Amino acid sequence: MKDIHPKVEEALDTLNLNRVARRRLLTGAGLVSASAAATALLSACTSDSGGNGPAASGSAAAGAGDFPSTPRWKFTLVCHVTTNPFFTPTQYGAQDACALLGTEFQWTGSRDSIVAEMVNACNTAVSAKVDGLAVAVVDKAAFRDPVNKALDAGIPVISYNADGARDDKGTARLAYVGQGLYESGYALGQRALQQLDSGEVAGFIATPGALNIQPRIDGAQQAIKDSGKPITFTPIGTNADITKGLSIIDAYAQGHPDLAGMLAVDAGSTQSVGQTVKKYGMRGKGLKVAGGFDLVPETLAAIKDGDLDYTIDQQPYLQGFLPVLYLYLYKLSGGLLFPSETNTGLLFVTKDNVGPYQTTKTRFEGSDTAQKVVERSGAIAHA
Repeated sequence: MKDIHPKVEEALDTLNLNRVARRRLLTGAGLVSASAAATALLSACTSDSGGNGPAASGSAAAGAGDFPSTPRWKFTLVCHVTTNPFFTPTQYGAQDACALLGTEFQWTGSRDSIVAEMVNACNTAVSAKVDGLAVAVVDKAAFRDPVNKALDAGIPVISYNADGARDDKGTARLAYVGQGLYESGYALGQRALQQLDSGEVAGFIATPGALNIQPRIDGAQQAIKDSGKPITFTPIGTNADITKGLSIIDAYAQGHPDLAGMLAVDAGSTQSVGQTVKKYGMRGKGLKVAGGFDLVPETLAAIKDGDLDYTIDQQPYLQGFLPVLYLYLYKLSGGLLFPSETNTGLLFVTKDNVGPYQTTKTRFEGSDTAQKVVERSGAIAHA
């Protein structure tokens, strides 16, 4: 028999073949097939000894699936509130996409929505010659130059979570991945109108003018205006600091005991509305509707208890996963696979469907670190 490479022998040992089958496989044309099969097997098993862990920076990545081998491309995601728990599943999404595709990412930006810090992070990424950039465009002017510099340097750029103003994207980014912000705010207002005919409604916003949430409150206000109902809508600035925001919402509720509705357009303010409604028993004092955005545990508990009517899920996991996927495909195809505009959704979570959000712990909602399959059964709701 011809000499067999030790690695082929090692692979064949895992097949537990009997002596005759092993000999037949390794003779003649079978040797080529066995060698090819063993090489593929060993490549798949040993290309990443840490499972989903990253290889050394800059090293070549084995091809994902049937894709060819590539450099280990590095993508930078610039966020306006890097430590906010809302973006925990976003980071998991980016991490999972990198593990799948053999890439890596950096999570950077500002802790406190300081635009200058985000711009610096963008410029640093361009100077470092990263392979792709994803930016939460929370200001319609500040990111124009950094994005142009990146594109001029051949670095593809995607916006995520925020995409400038409704009338001015503010950048020449290739595509946006995130919720339709104005549209989701409009839907928030329309949903409230199902329970409102008149009265005073307060709309709470953590950082007025910030383009990840300002379009939402504009949309909610327009929906109420378009209804023609005798409803007064008053936007109220709260605070990016949840504790400070809660105190502002609490004080406003005490000073306006006849509120018919309380809406919020960010996670912290939504959570605080639910807590305030519960604290003062506002359901029994004429408050007809209360709702907002996102899936923090306090908000989900308030929905279950009836202190909030609904919240809106925008799938933050996809806002990390898809930018990495799109940047990878752009690089892989030489720009032929142009990133797609992607609305990550608008799903109302109510008392009727909040249960699974509370009982299922997953990376997809940021409530668990473990990789797992989430089983479901039964019919899928549809119109």
